[in-house]
Amino acid sequence: MTFDHVLRSFLLTEIVKGFLLTLKYMFFVPRVTINYPNEKGYISPRFRGEHALRRYPNGEERCIACKMCEAICPAMAITIEAEQMDDGSRRTTRYDIDLTKCIYCGLCQEACPVDAIVEGPNFEYATETREELLYNKAKLLENGDRWEAQIAANLVADAPYR
Repeated sequence: MTFDHVLRSFLLTEIVKGFLLTLKYMFFVPRVTINYPNEKGYISPRFRGEHALRRYPNGEERCIACKMCEAICPAMAITIEAEQMDDGSRRTTRYDIDLTKCIYCGLCQEACPVDAIVEGPNFEYATETREELLYNKAKLLENGDRWEAQIAANLVADAPYR
C-alpha cells in the first residue's frame, strides 16, 4: 500500500466528500419534490387515466355504437349493447367498462372514430371495493361532463402528433 492510500484511508476522505455533497444538496440546490396533496405535478396530454364518454357541444352523446372499442380491447373489458333510435341512428343502451380488467393501453380511444371514449386526466380514483371500478354508461358520461374542458385541451395539444 502506498502512503497516499494509507493517508486517504486514515482521513476518511470519501466520507467527508459524501458529507459535503449532502450539505450542498441540503442548503444550495433547490428542492425537486412537491407537497403532493397540496401541489400537483405536470401530467402529459397523453396520460391515460380514468375513462370517460364525451358529448357533443349540443349535449348529444358522441358514441355511435360502432363497437370498435369493444372489438379492439385486448382485455375484453368493454361491453356494449346498441339499439336503433327513432331517427334511424344507433345509440348505446349499455356501455360498461370493467376497470379491474382494463390495462389502460389506449386502444379504445385510438379506435373510436368520433372520439367518444377517452382516457381522461384523472388519476385520483382509488376505491374501497371492486364494484366501484365497474363503470356503466351513466358514470362514464358523468366523467366526460366533469373533465370535458381538460380532455378537449389534451386532444388539441396531442393533435399535431397523431
